Amino acid sequence: MKRYSYQTRGVCAKQISFELEDKRLHNVVFHGGCPGNTSAISRLLEGRDAAEAASLLRGNDCDGRGTSCADQLAIAVEEALQQAGVISSSK
Repeated sequence: MKRYSYQTRGVCAKQISFELEDKRLHNVVFHGGCPGNTSAISRLLEGRDAAEAASLLRGNDCDGRGTSCADQLAIAVEEALQQAGVISSSK
């Protein structure tokens, strides 16, 4: 299982860490942010297909910021999957 950390931009959570194993998310932790919401996101995503989770969360907006903790997680997961060679860069 490989651990990833991501420095967020534009949201209350300052960092997100998670593990990937067999393309599945594990141990998602938001450092900062709204504890109830980020804890719920973490529980809902445990063991879920990482690419599917990123697709589901991508573009979620928090109060007009253009991003959210969930959107930042999607970005982080996509970057991790690219690093792992699971998906290619779409940009």
